[in-house]
Amino acid sequence: MTAVTTPPAPAPSRSAASKPLTPISWRAPVTYAVVGLLSLLLFVILPDGGTTTTFRLSTAGDFFQIQPVTVSSTGAALFLTILALMLAGLSFWAAVDRRKVGMWLPVVFGVLVVLAFLCWAGAGKSAIPLTGLLQGSLFLAVPLVFGALSGVLCERVGIVNIAIEGQLLAGAFLAAVVASVTSSAYAGLVAAPIAGALVGVLLVIFSVRYWVNQIIVGVVLNVLVVGVTSYLYSTVLTEDSATWNARTPLPVIEIPVLSQIPVVGPVLFRQTLLVYLMYAAVVVLQIFLFRSRWGLRLRAVGEHPKAADTVGIKVNATRVKNTILGGAVAGLGGAFFTVAAGLAFGKEMTGGKGFIALAAMILGRWNPVGALAAALLFGFADNLQTVLGIVGTPIPSQIMLMTPYVVTIFAVAGLVGRVRAPAAEGIPYIK
Repeated sequence: MTAVTTPPAPAPSRSAASKPLTPISWRAPVTYAVVGLLSLLLFVILPDGGTTTTFRLSTAGDFFQIQPVTVSSTGAALFLTILALMLAGLSFWAAVDRRKVGMWLPVVFGVLVVLAFLCWAGAGKSAIPLTGLLQGSLFLAVPLVFGALSGVLCERVGIVNIAIEGQLLAGAFLAAVVASVTSSAYAGLVAAPIAGALVGVLLVIFSVRYWVNQIIVGVVLNVLVVGVTSYLYSTVLTEDSATWNARTPLPVIEIPVLSQIPVVGPVLFRQTLLVYLMYAAVVVLQIFLFRSRWGLRLRAVGEHPKAADTVGIKVNATRVKNTILGGAVAGLGGAFFTVAAGLAFGKEMTGGKGFIALAAMILGRWNPVGALAAALLFGFADNLQTVLGIVGTPIPSQIMLMTPYVVTIFAVAGLVGRVRAPAAEGIPYIK
């Protein structure tokens, strides 16, 4: 009787056997778990039960009115926190299984935790205007979006733009002066990008022509703009404010029909012209940056300028043009502080928003849509402290004033992870 032998299994190929597994990153799951547990402790366990929180959704100009929603503060916070902890568990499972989760998870997780926080903060207080909170958040995010887009344009071609703060301040100054002299807020809106572009010109002169360290140049330009605008404010604007520094606000433009949709309408379609320009800037830049020949050349200069030069792209000329364009975009965002907000110019009125815009650019991974999302997060944190102060939250006012900056630090430190800036960023190109 002949024995039947089983042929040996084929040995795995060398490439399959030696391929290393992707290392597991525990940053995001641990962050979700810690935030979820803190939400459970602060908003559910420690507070006394029995109080209610009311959310107001409708405004006077809506098609129809939605009745205010009243929920149990502790019960709603518990339900929302449990959902957030379930998402944290999903994140742990995805990390162990080496699966990638989309952007929906951090977005939904953040919304759940914020709603749980609002249920706690508004317990027993007057109704929280949820639509007004979102509308103001979008409005306050405008300078951050323009500043972040400016950073994207500059750093994608290899120029580090630390001078966003100075460009915002210069745009706010010139917008206020021109609007006051011409009695036209739209004239101020046109003048604002010119001021930002002039700061961009100084940046490229020292960075491209003289190869000075770009970070140092940006810091010096910020100080220069603060000094010049403060001097002119003290010597010219305050002496005759009616002529040089009068309040000339942009009117609110309501898009017919769309602006009357409850919740969505007031937030998106009941804004000033500057907000609508922000929509257009994000869409146009996203398309042109990743779907056009201009965007391909721009990104090539920022990643590998020598290779770009070999195929006929003028590296330094591309850097000059796009850095000045980025300065103009930031200057347009500076108009928010004066003509869009309906305020007169004041010393250092930008208040560090240019540096938060840089954080939004990094958190958005040098992508216009990502920068928009990050700027909306910071704008929400900024408006939240104002709305809760009006409602009468138990949180001390000093803590509330810290909210936008604390959110910025935690977002960049806990959510960014490993990101890679354009390879040639900050490196002068010497042919």
